Amino acid sequence: MRKKSWPTHSILVLAIVATWIKTYIVYHTSFDMKIENMMQQVILLINPLSFILFIYGISLFFKNPKIKNRYIVTISFILSAVLYANAVFYRFFTDFITLPVLFQTSNFGDLGTSAVESIYWSDIFYFTDVAIIIIALKWLKIGEITSVIKPAVRRAYFVLTAAILFLNLGLSEIERPQLLTRSFDREMLVKNIGSYNYHLYDLYIQSKSHAQRALADGSELVEVNNYVRSNQAEPNAEMFGLAKGRNLIVISMESLQNFVINNDMNGHEVTPFLNSLTQDKDTFYFSNFYHQTGLGKTSDSEFLVENSLYPLGGGAVFFTHSGNKFHSMSESLNEQGYYTNVMHPNNKSFWNRDMMYQALSIQKYYDVNSYEVNEGDAVNWGMKDIPFFEQSVSLMKEMPQPFYSRLITLTNHYPFDLDEEDQLIPPYDSNSRTLNKYFQSVRYMDEALKTLFDDLKEQGLYDNSIIVMYGDHYGISENHNKAMSQYLGKEITPYESAKLQRVPFFVHIPNSGKGEEITETAGQIDIRPTILHLLGVETAKDMQLGADVFSDEHEEFVIFRDGGFVTDKLVFANNACYDNETGEQIEIESCQPFIDRASQELGYSDQIINGDLLRFYDLKTGNLLLDQAEQKKP
Repeated sequence: MRKKSWPTHSILVLAIVATWIKTYIVYHTSFDMKIENMMQQVILLINPLSFILFIYGISLFFKNPKIKNRYIVTISFILSAVLYANAVFYRFFTDFITLPVLFQTSNFGDLGTSAVESIYWSDIFYFTDVAIIIIALKWLKIGEITSVIKPAVRRAYFVLTAAILFLNLGLSEIERPQLLTRSFDREMLVKNIGSYNYHLYDLYIQSKSHAQRALADGSELVEVNNYVRSNQAEPNAEMFGLAKGRNLIVISMESLQNFVINNDMNGHEVTPFLNSLTQDKDTFYFSNFYHQTGLGKTSDSEFLVENSLYPLGGGAVFFTHSGNKFHSMSESLNEQGYYTNVMHPNNKSFWNRDMMYQALSIQKYYDVNSYEVNEGDAVNWGMKDIPFFEQSVSLMKEMPQPFYSRLITLTNHYPFDLDEEDQLIPPYDSNSRTLNKYFQSVRYMDEALKTLFDDLKEQGLYDNSIIVMYGDHYGISENHNKAMSQYLGKEITPYESAKLQRVPFFVHIPNSGKGEEITETAGQIDIRPTILHLLGVETAKDMQLGADVFSDEHEEFVIFRDGGFVTDKLVFANNACYDNETGEQIEIESCQPFIDRASQELGYSDQIINGDLLRFYDLKTGNLLLDQAEQKKP
């Protein structure tokens, strides 16, 4: 008996329903989006629908049923792939993909182990709707009969699609006013307009960004310049020039968060060497210091350190704006006679460093080809920290002095795998393999840092150097909150999650006798002015958004790339306001002035980068090149 055949548009209905239901399920199972009330739940339910109706609805214009069905299957597969890519990306970054990230293909070959760790056999279920549609076409014969769609019906279909879109946007505006001005808050966008519409909006934002540069002129810097000048902090007279003429060695400590400092894991000291530095008479240890990176992670921290500007919210600025004009710390130190260089045993093109370092005026990049990676020395995307430090010190010994060397470590990188001989402490015993291995990996990096200090002393470089060390970004994402809750012995609320973004920051000045623990709230954007002032370099004319942490005028206000912030009294995280002392949620009005300032400052930074505005600024005189800007106008 021949199976019953169904009209062609039946497969359209099936595809819409299957993709809609699957998307809603994925929202709840793959993304940790906080739903606070019934309105948000309703918005989450309807937000995929307008795009799904539109993209599948295009099939209504096809007359040939075979072409129509192939189109529906193809779109179903593409939407599933997009959703799956976001899910895998979210597992690692706790964030959503942006267009610039998609074009960072030169990094994909190096992601190896990290990517594999983020893929599960159960991921086949992300393509369930594709399988359902194919089964319906092949075995149930749905969609084989041609049925004419009248123009009036087609118009009604797309009017319904538009109505659902406007309903979605209206409810979202009620729930979160000025939603579309917060392009840096991707979770809020996905939660309100949906993952598919978010990618369309991201396309608009990126196109707008490129147009900004083409249309920008120096007049846009006037307002930014006024803001920067009004928020400057005068150097501390006692600290200014304290390390003048010394070599500068800056260490980017991969994935190191502050919760391991002066802490143990099941009785095992995790960072014995760094712990000793917190009590060292020549070391300033900042215990309330935060990373401020976005999707660019380590490269974002590099950008913050060099420029005292925020990274971009939608991708890695190292990729998207490596052709810009920047006034980096390296440029300033070049003018002071320093030999500026970066040491990182990785491929030179990873994160587009070979191009970006030229834009940052860095004289030399010691990439993996500058090192001898012997058997057993390789790890993750390069070289283990101990042999890396040993060979780096040998290279420093041959450098002209004074030099500025920035070293980027690799071993303590997700998924935190170590060879057995490098496991100096046992793993932790939580439900998270990632956190369990993290403590071992951190312990190895701590041992490597001790080796670095010893080698610098042995090579005679220690006494005439200043050594700055900072954690570049978080190592344990919010996906491991249950395990972190077990370790810390408390629930990981949005407040606690914000506090976990603290990373260690050390300023070690041998034989200075100036060391102490500093509890003032600060962030990576403050590193550039702090270092330059210690070296006796003026920054009064620099276009920077950070401030010297030793200055009496330094404000305790750290802005995160997603618009959240921390002050000495308040924490704003996940769109909620908290008392920084008690961790209790308080009225949003208490945070509102700082919310507005955070948005303004992030906006100014984005303006500078997207418009490439520093090409209209004379760093030597501090003057805006408005005449030049006027000449460039059509």
